[in-house]
Amino acid sequence: MNYSRPIERHPLGFFLPENARLLMLGSFPPKRERWSMEFYYPNIQNDMWRIVGSIFFDNKNHFLTSGGKAFDAGKIKTFCREKGIALGDTAVEIIRLQDNASDKFLEVVTPFDPNDILMRLPECRTVTVTGQKAMDTLLGVLAAKEPEVGHYTEFFFRNRPVRLFRMPSTSRAYPKPLEEKAAIYRRMFLAAGLL
Repeated sequence: MNYSRPIERHPLGFFLPENARLLMLGSFPPKRERWSMEFYYPNIQNDMWRIVGSIFFDNKNHFLTSGGKAFDAGKIKTFCREKGIALGDTAVEIIRLQDNASDKFLEVVTPFDPNDILMRLPECRTVTVTGQKAMDTLLGVLAAKEPEVGHYTEFFFRNRPVRLFRMPSTSRAYPKPLEEKAAIYRRMFLAAGLL
């Protein structure tokens, strides 16, 4: 562990609608100065909400505020509650090895407890991980087999079968056009019964 840098605790609690059938997990939020809202995937340069907007509303800008410089957290939360989408991150505490948001420079100090979260989501049958750091952290605390990007494996949680999807990162640092990422995410949302 590199304790010459400060340990950061996750600034957001898990978003867990009671009806959630899908749990989407990232790794850890970027530094607060990169946020455009107080919710998951807050960086305006991250394409998660553009991908979701293009899939569900045929409009990549659906979740942007009227000025287009921020995401609308209220609109996103309403959508996630209606669809049954829970959100969280696999790291509770991290150390940033460099002064940026890159997953490759995050050292996970404390991972989340998947058992606690899945216990609170009795209808959840799909877990989606958005990025390699999140997948590596999850597999460190959950007995499951890593799927290929865009695919899933299955694990059991208290006799409940759960599909584990490995999705491409929605960061623009991951070199794939938004339309290609959206096609992969569309297949996952279909498999989860949300489309």
